[in-house]
Amino acid sequence: MLPALYHQRLEASKFTSTREQRRAIHRLNNYVLGTEYKRKAAMLAPVSRESKRLKRDKFDLLDAIHLAEYAIVKRPKGKSGQPIEPAHKFEVNIEADSFTKEKYDVFLRYQKQIHKDPVSRWPESAMKRFLCGGLDRSTKKNEKGKVQKLGSYHQCYRLDGKLVAVGVLDLLPHAVSSVYLFYDPDHGHHDWGKISALHEIGLSLENQYDYYYMGYYIHSCLKMRYKAGFRPSQLLDPETNEWNLFDDTYRQKLDKRKYVSPSRDAKESPSEDPLAVGPHEPVPQATEESKNDTTKSRAAKFADEEDLELDEEDSENDDAEIPEGSLFDYNVPGIMKKNEVVKLDLSHWKLVVRDSLIDLEDLRDWESWKIDDPNSIKGIAAELIASTGPKLLKNSALVLF
Repeated sequence: MLPALYHQRLEASKFTSTREQRRAIHRLNNYVLGTEYKRKAAMLAPVSRESKRLKRDKFDLLDAIHLAEYAIVKRPKGKSGQPIEPAHKFEVNIEADSFTKEKYDVFLRYQKQIHKDPVSRWPESAMKRFLCGGLDRSTKKNEKGKVQKLGSYHQCYRLDGKLVAVGVLDLLPHAVSSVYLFYDPDHGHHDWGKISALHEIGLSLENQYDYYYMGYYIHSCLKMRYKAGFRPSQLLDPETNEWNLFDDTYRQKLDKRKYVSPSRDAKESPSEDPLAVGPHEPVPQATEESKNDTTKSRAAKFADEEDLELDEEDSENDDAEIPEGSLFDYNVPGIMKKNEVVKLDLSHWKLVVRDSLIDLEDLRDWESWKIDDPNSIKGIAAELIASTGPKLLKNSALVLF
């Protein structure tokens, strides 16, 4: 049986950090600033005892994630008249999701060393196709007048001018959606899974996005268990598209069963307390803009989930893998079923080949390919339509290479 995939989200304004999450960001800050800088800064720009006490008593997420960023670090002048410098120059920038050789080099090393993939599996075209050139970028004002970015972006982390980690994000009208994370294995000792998530929650708060979407949660994949530590989060019920609090009761049920649907449990055991503490919250209906292909729907179309484990934290001691399978094998809310896609006219969808348009049915092996084979062009086309809807077949062409 394939593992159940659950969409996970967090209401940014209600986020409460754990000790492990705070340790992750503090360790990075201490590494960036360095002992010598902290010693000199304490003498040249001393902080009052009251301020120190307040910082000890209350964790401020936004202060913590920006503390060691070079543009913000205080650099008072020493006896030489020169400003003191931190041990490392740490920069975090949100950039267009464009392809660069720098990003590709980090991505390739990550896939090779962390996921043990052969280099041949990841040509430049593969990265361009799934992690670059996603949603169109634009801006809009929300109800409070805050200008928000929309579209697909890369949040880039650099140490001493060198790219060390990249978070792939879709910025939506109401949410920051985390798609994927890759990092330089030489800097793998930093807890990038937790660090990037904290930065992305901070991005949600600073720019007034209501929710932080954490991608898929697969309870049987131990590498994803760190996501359960981000509270209070919610999981989407695959059968009703309602959000339910992901609390200890929910986790205990997932420990015992491979698949949990709170709505089904409520029907089968009416006397049992529901998982949600409040009323169920339905999923907002998609707008025309949000029905377009997103980075996440493209990322989900790899040959197997091991190829692109969506925004997971690495664990050297864990060998858990996600079994191979088509998108149609997973119970993903909002995705068309296989029998629905079979009825569509995929054969006459246009394919761009060397600046020319051909029908997919003109491909030599089109008839022999299976719609649920993610390694075939027919399977890729079917999953794309299943993710975005049948309207994409009209007035569009498929570009694969």
